[in-house]
Amino acid sequence: MAARESPFKIILGSSSMARRQILAEMGYDFTIITADIDEKLIRKEKPEELVMALAEAKADAIISKICNIGKLEENAHATLLITADTVVVYEGIIREKPGNKEEAREFIKGYSGGNAAVVGSVLVTNLKTGTRKGGWDRAEVYFYEIPNEVIDDLIEEGITLNVAGGLMLEHPLTLPFVEAVVGTTDTVMGLSKALTEKLIRAAL
Repeated sequence: MAARESPFKIILGSSSMARRQILAEMGYDFTIITADIDEKLIRKEKPEELVMALAEAKADAIISKICNIGKLEENAHATLLITADTVVVYEGIIREKPGNKEEAREFIKGYSGGNAAVVGSVLVTNLKTGTRKGGWDRAEVYFYEIPNEVIDDLIEEGITLNVAGGLMLEHPLTLPFVEAVVGTTDTVMGLSKALTEKLIRAAL
């Protein structure tokens, strides 16, 4: 899909390849600035509150970064900053990125023949007006049994260490073992398209 000529600019506050891919699929041109915050310093009991708090913290960090480097040009158009966060909830426990390969293996073994929920937030901040609109979405993923050798290959590749719950739905090794997704795959991948569009409109 060709990027549309937009009356506003977008900054994506994420280093996630999946989020970049989703936003590009939505037809938007954007620049990337990452937050570089210590996510472990922000704790909440409920997954919905945690992902919202993290998206807010990322937005605050990026805004102060932009102010410090004077990167925001004054122009007639609005600039929208999109930040997001995703966690996996497995048997009631919140899972963020695995700390090491052993934890990643334990996570993926748990999904084998089972299911997990994914809770993802999106926050859109209008840098011209200061308006901030956020929300969260949830999806459930059900898995067939995942063979040990597939888990070994996933762990060896190391990419599972960079995603919430070690869960990468779109990975060619994982995809054949996904039985069903209740909700949208873009929510699982880290950026709900419908929610993002709704919040962009609201922030403008």
